[in-house]
Amino acid sequence: MRWWIRARAPIKNLGGQVRSNAIALISLLLALTSVSYGTWRDERTERNRNIRSATFQILTKLADFERIVFLAHYDRDRANGNPRIGWTDVIVIHDLSTVAPAPLESKASKLTEVWRINWERLDSEDESSVEHIESAVEDLRLATLTTLRSLR
Repeated sequence: MRWWIRARAPIKNLGGQVRSNAIALISLLLALTSVSYGTWRDERTERNRNIRSATFQILTKLADFERIVFLAHYDRDRANGNPRIGWTDVIVIHDLSTVAPAPLESKASKLTEVWRINWERLDSEDESSVEHIESAVEDLRLATLTTLRSLR
């Protein structure tokens, strides 16, 4: 028998097997822990990236939407302030909010409902329709900014 190969007696108990393979078991545990943490971190990062992207798009669409509301009500500009174009912004805002956390989706649903009720009265002298729409827009904007600040 060569000097680097030693004959070992078989280890019959579990404790002895664990002791003789401790380094391999520790390496396996560390590898599994590292892979698990890396996967969790990647999922969390992807989720935050999706939420961040959706919230920035929501804020952009809210600004476009407000522009349409102001042009329709204050300037009576039917070309650039066409309330029907506002519907596309409201729909996109609602769709984007489904990717974000729950408060945004409920606020976007509220905006959709307020818009549905008030959009036909934008060209009137009555300020209440604009005030209702602006209130819903501001609620959604604040919730969106809060969501952005909460991302880690």
